[in-house]
Amino acid sequence: MSIKFVLLFVFLALTYAPAWAALDFEDAAFPEFITSARALAMGNAYICKSDDAWSAFYNPAGLGTVRKPQLHLFNVHLESSNAYMDAVGGGPMTDLPANISNSLDTQKMREMLVGNEGKLSHMRANFFPNFTVRGMTFGYLLSQRNRAIIDKPVGTGNYEIAERRDHGPVFALNMPLFGGIVKLGATGVYLFRRELYKSYGPAQVAAVNPGQDYQSGRGLQLTAGARVTLPYTFLPTFSAVLRNATNNYWEGIKDAGAPNKIRQTADLGFSLTPQISKQSRIHIEINWKDFNDSYVTSIKRRIGAGIELDFSRRLFLRAGYGDGWGSGGLGVRTRTFIMDLTTYAVDRSLDGFRVEEDRRFVLSLSSGI
Repeated sequence: MSIKFVLLFVFLALTYAPAWAALDFEDAAFPEFITSARALAMGNAYICKSDDAWSAFYNPAGLGTVRKPQLHLFNVHLESSNAYMDAVGGGPMTDLPANISNSLDTQKMREMLVGNEGKLSHMRANFFPNFTVRGMTFGYLLSQRNRAIIDKPVGTGNYEIAERRDHGPVFALNMPLFGGIVKLGATGVYLFRRELYKSYGPAQVAAVNPGQDYQSGRGLQLTAGARVTLPYTFLPTFSAVLRNATNNYWEGIKDAGAPNKIRQTADLGFSLTPQISKQSRIHIEINWKDFNDSYVTSIKRRIGAGIELDFSRRLFLRAGYGDGWGSGGLGVRTRTFIMDLTTYAVDRSLDGFRVEEDRRFVLSLSSGI
């Protein structure tokens, strides 16, 4: 072994540092416009199980298994990371409303993150009022996501932000074949999207110019899904979903240009649902997100698996595995009220696997008739 090789090896070892991801929205592992707290608790492995209004985003073929009509005008999903909760939760409870409002201001959020350098602040709020019956749903989606981080080392790191706002009408249909063994479905979302990705130097004021910094566009997004459930013990089910099925690009582009294109991806899934008692069942599912690797991401990060214990269709216990980390939660469901509590995590590394865990917490509430 030559001395040059030894010196090169030592140099690489001393200067190696993990590559951390630039701010993004994990579209390879979490491609849905609106995520479900129920699905996230199951590692986001949900394209076989989906049997509610969220089928429109996960697998429209699931609308064929909706049990009863639902009109949910109040339907909210709130989630945050540890860093976000530390930022807005500091101080007395009376300061919380003002802190949440300040978190939407880029400069004030930067000040709130001091002391949490290197930790990602993540906030997502989803709203999806809808009317859903077996085979159909229509409603309106609104999703707001904000992210921010002060890079290390302390005092010299850049401040990075990312923001995405989606909204638009949603309509989905389902068609059963062969007595319901095969179900096909499609969802149309006329989506309005606004995105922002920006970085500021240590001494630079974090100001946003809407006309120059945001990227905006609109367009029809189609999702096609299929599900095959074999009429045997444990109900083996195979599912496939094609997102941006027509490979559409943005129209009506304005501000600083078009948002990033929504890539065409295919998801595959398999599940078993054994009946474990007269009133209880267990659902086990595995999904392969972005099967065609449109986002060029390690397959380890695109495999999700989940389990759900269903007690009389009223109480649900869930656990899962997605993006390399564990997830879990519980749900309560009545005829007019649904509540889900969930925790899940993503990997913040650029090209690693289980390198840096970013833990998040979710509360979902839905009420209607």
